Amino acid sequence: MSSDFRTATVERNTSETQIKCTLKIDGRGEATVDTGIGFFDHMLKSFAKHGLFDLQMNVKGDLYVDCHHTIEDTGIVLGEAIRKAIGDKKSIRRYGDIILPMDEALILCAIDLSGRPYLVFDGEFSSDSVGYFDTQMVREFFYAISYAAGMNLHIKQMAGSNDHHIIEGMFKAFAKALDEATMRDSRIKSVLSTKGTL
Repeated sequence: MSSDFRTATVERNTSETQIKCTLKIDGRGEATVDTGIGFFDHMLKSFAKHGLFDLQMNVKGDLYVDCHHTIEDTGIVLGEAIRKAIGDKKSIRRYGDIILPMDEALILCAIDLSGRPYLVFDGEFSSDSVGYFDTQMVREFFYAISYAAGMNLHIKQMAGSNDHHIIEGMFKAFAKALDEATMRDSRIKSVLSTKGTL
């Protein structure tokens, strides 16, 4: 693992997956992504574009088994990259939230970069998969991110019937909320906590 200012590179190699991720918080929304799962690539590129993060993600996973290890481990690595890239959290807003429309779908996402991991996920899907992406893995992906990054993450589906739209709305809403939470504010001289640490 290595990192520099607001950028982090994380590698994870197991018998199930080999992953390398580089994340730049203050980016331009540029992404190079290859997970072996087309819909997942699309979601990660949407995350980068709408959060204005630069993301390089290369994943080789045991897709002959199923998509579970690939998606969950990517969430772990992306969460670790977020945690490392924001560093000591000085001067960041800490909180971010949005209610985001995606056609008929409406998604609420709220984030607290508190250092205390917790996920509340409220979403329902009508199909087992979108492409080769199992819809059961949406919650697992965000769970992995929340715990690896040390963030309190709430995602709630407020409306929606098309699984593609619902999932894409979740990824975009997460990106926008994270962008807000990681923004610097010149009024915050240390960290936004009465404890003095996050």
